[in-house]
Amino acid sequence: MLRIKAFRGLRPTPELVAQVACVPYDVVNREEAAALAAGQPNSLLRVDRAEIDLAADTDPYAAEVYAKARENFLRLQSDGVLVRESEPCVYVYRLQMGEHAQTGVAAVCHIEDYEADVIKKHEKTRRDKEDDRTRLIGELGANTGPVFLTYQQSASLDAQIADIQRGVPFYDFTAPDGVRHTVWRVAGAETLCSAFAEVPCAYVADGHHRTASAVRVGRERRAANPEHDGSEDYNWFLSVLFPGNQLQILPYNRVSKDLNGHGNATFRSAVEKTFRVQPTTSPTPTQPGDVRMYHDGTWHQLTWETDSNADPIAQLDVSVLQDRLLAPILGIDDPRSSKRIDFIGGIRGTDELVRLVDRGDAAVAFSMFPTTVEQLMAIADAGQIMPPKSTWFEPKLRSGLFIHTF
Repeated sequence: MLRIKAFRGLRPTPELVAQVACVPYDVVNREEAAALAAGQPNSLLRVDRAEIDLAADTDPYAAEVYAKARENFLRLQSDGVLVRESEPCVYVYRLQMGEHAQTGVAAVCHIEDYEADVIKKHEKTRRDKEDDRTRLIGELGANTGPVFLTYQQSASLDAQIADIQRGVPFYDFTAPDGVRHTVWRVAGAETLCSAFAEVPCAYVADGHHRTASAVRVGRERRAANPEHDGSEDYNWFLSVLFPGNQLQILPYNRVSKDLNGHGNATFRSAVEKTFRVQPTTSPTPTQPGDVRMYHDGTWHQLTWETDSNADPIAQLDVSVLQDRLLAPILGIDDPRSSKRIDFIGGIRGTDELVRLVDRGDAAVAFSMFPTTVEQLMAIADAGQIMPPKSTWFEPKLRSGLFIHTF
């Protein structure tokens, strides 16, 4: 049984929400974060990526970064940019990017549901990234960015959420990237929260580091509190829950910086021993079992025989590419740690792959067919872990629309 509840958190005033709301901390590098926050003193990037307010050579994990984050967070509150809700609330949150729209419920979920696999994961976390978010959450006493969860669609929940959207939105703005963000504030929401108890489980779609870090902070607070009774806010973490049938997953493409000592001809010959290879003018795969490769100025289609009896992980295109090409031919044994591979989110398009190869930043690029929500759920249900960078969800949730504190 999944538990969610309303929370009495911090939120921007409606007139300042567009200034505060920002992209998730982990989809931009330091330079991109600094550019987005330039001239925007109220951007939550100054909390989530506080190194942008320090010298360019500052270690992003230095103590002064977390101190600056806390200073900026407190300033947003003292300046009245972030205000405390007068009562516990949940929020219905709709994102629209072009023709695609998805609507979720922002609330807090229980850390024990994560520990008990009621909230299921499908990725491993990197210790350095998890340590960073754990320290930031602990220093702030807050979850500034929500975890993106998904669940099997429910007609009764859909009906309740649709009914709420007939009211007047609390926030409604279009971000610089063209995504429209609309939020309805719902005080109490006991009926809606109770309805989620009928959802057997949820899945972490995006935000594995944020989830694991929130759980670690909750455990640490429990251990340090001799009066712990389970009612404390640190037992809960901020989430937005979307029905799986509304989600849009884009491909997560790959580029290799070199050919592992192969010449163009020997590389192509090695690939042809494992895949059916034919030239194509289209850089975009049309179905699973179809990868497009850009090499030596030409696009090629790679296909293979699929094994319907293989486990869910082995059937993924990203697994086939890794096991049959990246590891044995290009020598990229561990894509989590290798410095010779880069991952390019599908939102950047296939032109970015061509650009990287043509200017010599990469030797070969691979355009992938996106992993499906059904595959994600099947893998999590099986207790398995997906290969790194298997999914790229769009549109991205904005951080700063609602903040859970403890």
